[in-house]
Amino acid sequence: MTTTETPGTLQRILDYSSRPDPYPLYAELRRTPVALQEDGSYVVSTYRELTDLLHNPHLSSDVRNLARPMEAAEGRSSPAFINLDPPEHDRLRRMAMRHFGPPHTPGLVNGLEPHLTSTVAGLIDDFADKERIDVVDDFAYPFPVTVICRLLGVPREDEPRFRLWVNDIIESIDYNPRTDPPEKLENGRRATKDLRGYLGGLVEARHGRPADDLLSRLVNDDGPDGRMTDEEIVSTANLLLIAGHETTVNLITNGMLTLLRHPQVLRRLRDEPGLVVPLVEELLRYEPPVHIIPWRAAYSDITVAGTVIPKGSQIMLMLASGSRDPDRFHDADRFVPDRRDNQHLGFGSGIHLCFGGPLARRETQIALTELVRRLDRPRLVADPPPYRRSPVLRGPIHLPVEQGDG
Repeated sequence: MTTTETPGTLQRILDYSSRPDPYPLYAELRRTPVALQEDGSYVVSTYRELTDLLHNPHLSSDVRNLARPMEAAEGRSSPAFINLDPPEHDRLRRMAMRHFGPPHTPGLVNGLEPHLTSTVAGLIDDFADKERIDVVDDFAYPFPVTVICRLLGVPREDEPRFRLWVNDIIESIDYNPRTDPPEKLENGRRATKDLRGYLGGLVEARHGRPADDLLSRLVNDDGPDGRMTDEEIVSTANLLLIAGHETTVNLITNGMLTLLRHPQVLRRLRDEPGLVVPLVEELLRYEPPVHIIPWRAAYSDITVAGTVIPKGSQIMLMLASGSRDPDRFHDADRFVPDRRDNQHLGFGSGIHLCFGGPLARRETQIALTELVRRLDRPRLVADPPPYRRSPVLRGPIHLPVEQGDG
């Protein structure tokens, strides 16, 4: 039996006023695990149903399988592999993973460790004596963009250009033609075009000139699946820059905010640095960087929790709601830094499990360990802090923190 969600719950979640604390609204959504919306889309909000769908081969990530076309900022000539289905998704993901992690490059993250540590130390050195810092502007933003640019082989002097491009692209991800101005979508399209054009220039320059960076390896590699086309490489690099960078910014910022709200845990981390490993997993559950997968498409009729979702329907996956589901996690709304049995949805699940997860985890572990160790009695200036507009990639846009005597 299909049940229509009480009008307004989803819209209240998407409304900017709910950004500081959407979790009570997620609890409302979970009363109806699969909720039909007025526009014919479906919202799924409970852990069991989300994990079942994320592993369901009848769920499509390709916009072309939606019965009703939707606006999107990204051009469709060569979409990133997260927006494709098998077998194309699997082929492109395999080709990217040859150079990004196990089994072919198992030492990638460990090999970056000295760079991660030195970058974090340098950023903290720059504000160590300041009475007030912005964790986002002074730390959480520049750290991962420096890492991902180094990984790809992007010149350091070009890094500032990415912030403008990425911000416009992120803002357009959840574009709603009924409520958002057309400029929001147009800005995202323009930024996507500019970023892809820039990356295309870098890719072209790598042909026949291999260097020690990811773009060079993708351009010049002849693996079992052959070579990616230049367009496919640009799409993969674009994905790494946006998805990889933005999620890490939010994870670090949400992490520091959570620690400042739980000073006893902050003190414990300072005394027990090894706690950071399970603590970051709990952050991925408790305050994840990605809250919503805005759409998936039903390849065919799918039955979820007794509800038949027709072929071609748009399905919205509320990952952050699933990770707070009390039917799966004991004391789900409490931050437990050493929680066990923590199979959260912070990086998704199934074939689209975030392939940059190991790097994001290690970046966040190092970042939070060093911030806690080196900041002098840090405390929040404003709680809640100001948040980004997006309900999809949720995190503070600024996190002002005072330290020292004040």
